Amino acid sequence: MSEIHAFYRREERYEGLQLVHGADETCKQKILSAIEDVKQESGLSPNVIENCDLSVPEKCALYIEFNDDYGREGGAFFEKVLEKLDIKKCD
Repeated sequence: MSEIHAFYRREERYEGLQLVHGADETCKQKILSAIEDVKQESGLSPNVIENCDLSVPEKCALYIEFNDDYGREGGAFFEKVLEKLDIKKCD
């Protein structure tokens, strides 16, 4: 299984987490499962977007985004997803 790389971004009320998994379908499903678990636990529903260009498979990724995150709930959501995926470092 390929490694998952996490990248965090925040601007004013926007928060986003990019999880790069390459073209590894097992990693992708693991990420989607973690996101769904945290959605169920938290009651939050962030936008989840897939971006995969198979001509550059190492850049395939899933994005989790919170727009207008006044309460800054996105950070806690991301931490739970990262914990479920056993990702210790986020760039």
